Amino acid sequence: MPFIVMLVFWLTIIFASIGLFSHRNATVIAVLLVCALSAACSLFLILELDTPYAGLIKVSSAPLRNALALLGQ
Repeated sequence: MPFIVMLVFWLTIIFASIGLFSHRNATVIAVLLVCALSAACSLFLILELDTPYAGLIKVSSAPLRNALALLGQ
């Protein structure tokens, strides 16, 4: 959790400073929106891959169960 909090704080500071010191035009706004979407997707993937057996992206536990069964013999 401290990693996520620090990452969100860091990204907020970066986007605030870029938005504060740049001229307001369509290109800058579009780039800021695309970068914000990219950062949001990366945070979503970090949180989603933290629990690999639950959520939208699920990893099958069958190979792990097969390997454990072979190790148990």
